[in-house]
This record gives sequence, structure tokens and C-alpha cells, in this order.
Amino acid sequence: MFSKYLRLGLTAVLLGLSIWQFIEVEIGNGIMWFLLAGIVLFTYFRNERILQAFWFLRKNDMPKAQKALDHIKDPEGALIKGQLAYYYMLQGMIVSNTNLGKAESFLRKALKTGLRQKHDQAMAKLQLAGCALAKRRKREAQILLTDVKKLDTRGMLSEQVKMLKQQMKRI
Repeated sequence: MFSKYLRLGLTAVLLGLSIWQFIEVEIGNGIMWFLLAGIVLFTYFRNERILQAFWFLRKNDMPKAQKALDHIKDPEGALIKGQLAYYYMLQGMIVSNTNLGKAESFLRKALKTGLRQKHDQAMAKLQLAGCALAKRRKREAQILLTDVKKLDTRGMLSEQVKMLKQQMKRI
């Protein structure tokens, strides 16, 4: 929606208004402007379209998730590095049902850009292992699955890893 620089500028203006209201002893208005600046700053670090796409993906509504991501016109210009990684990961997960090659490139970009959480890295590598297995690259899938086991400290993806290993035995 807004570029990252516009968000930072708007945050600075709202923070300035907050300080001015505190100086004028309008404490209630100062608090309101400060909270509004905090909300705008939050959208700098967490893009609302990516949050919306995660929500739809969780509900397994792929078309709406894709539509939410399509609203981001220039991802490289509008998103910071961390958001860009999650944008690529979401694109890869959505496209994985239709185009494995494109999904694989999106997921590799996400890992290269830098996913913050270890379980997100594990999920991306699990998706990549599934893509590799579908393309009959058993060795690459095995390497990715061992990485998934290392990254998944809570064991949330253990069922999916077992399923992929069973599929790997058939190849």
C-alpha cells in the first residue's frame, strides 16, 4: 500500500505531533498521536498484506492468499528484507500446487533472503524437499530433510517428514 519510506516519514511526523502535544500539555492528544505512530511503525516491520496472506493460507484459501500478495506491486521496493523473505516463502507455498519449478525458485529466494525463524526455515526446506522428491531428486530431498530435522526443534513438522520419507522409499 505505502512504500517503506513513506511509512517511516509518516511515523516521524506523527511522533513529532505527539511531542508537540506533550509540550503543549495536551497529554491525551500526545498519547493518541504516539499510539498512532506506533501502529504506523508496526506496519513498517509487519506488512499488512503479508499478514493477511498468512491468515488465508492458514485457512487453506489459496486464491485469497494469492490475491492479498498480488496487491504488493513492487515487493523489492515496498518491503524490507525480512518481509521480502516471507513474501517469497508465501509465493512458493501458494504456487507449489500448480508450478513446482516456480515454487522451488521462490522458496530458494526466501531462504537466500533470510527467513528469521528456524521453524519457518524448516517449513521452506520441507517444501523444497517435496519439490525435489516430485522431480525425482532423492539425494537432494534427503539432505533437505536432515536440515528440516535440525531446524525443527519442537517437532512440529515430524509427521510431514515421516510422510516424505515414506514417499522417498517408493522412488
